[in-house]
Amino acid sequence: MLNEDLESRFARLEHEVGRLREDVASARALAALADRDVAELRTEMRGYRQVLNALRETQLEQGQQISELRVEMRQEISELRQEINGLGREVDGLREEMRAGFARQDQEMREGFALQAAGMAQITALLTKIIDSDHGESG
Repeated sequence: MLNEDLESRFARLEHEVGRLREDVASARALAALADRDVAELRTEMRGYRQVLNALRETQLEQGQQISELRVEMRQEISELRQEINGLGREVDGLREEMRAGFARQDQEMREGFALQAAGMAQITALLTKIIDSDHGESG
C-alpha cells in the first residue's frame, strides 16, 4: 500500500509539474507579449515626446514672432499717431490762414464797396450838377 500511495503521489506530482510547466510556458509567452507591448508603447511614447517637443519649439518660435510683431505694431501706431497729430496741426494752421484770408478779403471787399459807393456818390453829384446847370440854362 505504501508503494501505491507513493505511486499515486508521484503521479500527482508529475501531473502537477506538467501543469506548472504549462503555466510557466504560458507566463513566459505572456511576459514576451508584455515585453513586446512595452517596447511598442515606449516607441509610441518616444514619438509623442518628439511631436510634443517639436510643437513646443514651434510655439516658442511663434511666441517670439508675435512679440516682435507687437513691438513693430506699437512702433508703427506711435508713428501714425505722430503723423496724425502733425497733420492736425497743419490743418489747424491752414484753417487759421483761411480765416485770416477771408477776413482780409472781407475787409478789401468792404473797402472796395465803400470806394465804389463814394465814387457813385460823386458821379451822382456831378450828374445832378450837370442836369441842374442844363435846366438852368434852358429855363
